[in-house]
Amino acid sequence: MTQSHYGEPIGPTPAWDDEERPSMPGSAGMPAHSMRRRIAYALVSILCGITAGLGNALVSANLPQIQGHLGLTPVEGQWLPAAYLMTSVSANLLLFKFRQQYGLRRFAQIGMPIYALVTLLHLAVESFGMALFVRAVSGFATSVLSSFATLYMTQAFGKRLSRRGMVIGVGLSQLATPIAWLLSPPLLDLGEWRTLYLFESGLALCCLSAVSLLHLPLSQRVRVYEWQDLVTFLLIAPALALLAAVLAQGRTQWWTTQPWMAWALIAALLLGMAGLAFERYREHPLIQLRWLGTADTIRLVIGAIAIRFLLSEQTFGAVGLLRQLGMGPDQLQPLYACMLFGLVVGIAVSAFTISDATIVPQILVSIVLIAVASFLDHDSTSLTRPHDMFLSQTLVSVGAGLFLGPLLITTMSRALAQGPAFIISATVLFSISQSLGGLLGPAALGSFQFVREHEYSAAINANIDPTDPVAANRLRLQSGTYAKVLTDPVLRQAEGVAALAQAATQQANVRAYDDVFLLTGQLAIVDLAWSLFHILRRRRREKRAGLIAVTT
Repeated sequence: MTQSHYGEPIGPTPAWDDEERPSMPGSAGMPAHSMRRRIAYALVSILCGITAGLGNALVSANLPQIQGHLGLTPVEGQWLPAAYLMTSVSANLLLFKFRQQYGLRRFAQIGMPIYALVTLLHLAVESFGMALFVRAVSGFATSVLSSFATLYMTQAFGKRLSRRGMVIGVGLSQLATPIAWLLSPPLLDLGEWRTLYLFESGLALCCLSAVSLLHLPLSQRVRVYEWQDLVTFLLIAPALALLAAVLAQGRTQWWTTQPWMAWALIAALLLGMAGLAFERYREHPLIQLRWLGTADTIRLVIGAIAIRFLLSEQTFGAVGLLRQLGMGPDQLQPLYACMLFGLVVGIAVSAFTISDATIVPQILVSIVLIAVASFLDHDSTSLTRPHDMFLSQTLVSVGAGLFLGPLLITTMSRALAQGPAFIISATVLFSISQSLGGLLGPAALGSFQFVREHEYSAAINANIDPTDPVAANRLRLQSGTYAKVLTDPVLRQAEGVAALAQAATQQANVRAYDDVFLLTGQLAIVDLAWSLFHILRRRRREKRAGLIAVTT
């Protein structure tokens, strides 16, 4: 394609009036629909949105069972969710332009069967290599489903209320994690881990049928693909994949013990710099570097990553503590029900109160809720059980539901203000900030918890003196539990010492998790103060500019 043809329409432009015209090429027209059809669009959106996130959520929730069936080590098992994220983080670099050039119908005809086929391939997985391949392809294909969740929900609300549709559509995938934990125990009771994949495959086929029966309105097609796009993708996508791999495996394999992590980071840096340098001199860049390098955009990226990082208080902190204390999927089900309720409330409140005036307050409230929940949890003990965290984790879930939609709308609005060509950059920016932020949180907090646990374990064991009456009594009680099965006093004493050491390690872990909750609470306060500072500074600058305009 020559440069002169870039942006030219392909085929006739649909006869839209002002109310029906989409905001950009690649998006569906917005004609008026009957109430019955709008409900159908909403139901298809819910189906696609939950299915999009359910595959990876089911793998993460049932990783021990999958590892056991395939005979994988914990390191190998951790590669399964990592492979998914390594491909999904960069999928929008190419998929958005595909929608623009080939239309939504072709996008559905190709993307949806691929996704359904990938989910069916899970049923044939018998080796580690095959499992990695299927998870990697699934990460790329799931991006198609996520796009349809948002597009269908905006059709349900219409153009006038399209913001509500965007907030709900993008928030639906968040519901997948608690739903996966709620469904996993009964699904596993029906059979082995393959029942999980069979369930996901059924949902994927339902999505394929629903999208095939209920089409989106026509979209405007334009010529946007260039051969340089492939060069950019082949440089940027591996860089992001390597970074995601290091973040996913850093805590499991430990950062300083694996040379491949250093080489991966070096390669990611070189590939990323090469890709950005290539984009810098393109006439029609895929990534708008000048816009991404502005102070406002950098602050937006930092804020987006920070909130996703803070949400690890739930995904790593609360759930990690309870699992450390021996809570299994069955015991965690009521807690995940509270999380699901909180997410639904947060998404609904965000959607039905969304406006230019409420976008910033919604994001600020989400930070406040995370801070409050962190401080509620930081006094946890070894006696903490799921019901003790119902309130705090509901608050975190409400915050998670509140922030994602306003963040997407803010990112897209700023990009549209620059022109339709900036939408791809905004889409990539949003997906990368959320994916990498979600990986960075557990990686950083998990490393912090690991270090603190070792420090507490050393301190506790150093203070255990067998001649101390309290320590001797505790050791006697621990040894007494084996009196009915061990008659040898030496063996009984050894088992008592091992049980006491295990109890000390558990206490050290609990105290380390308390430090994690305290840290996330403090970071949330810092993030809130930083956000308020920039908001007040911007308003003061706007007020000063208004006064200057009036006086002149």
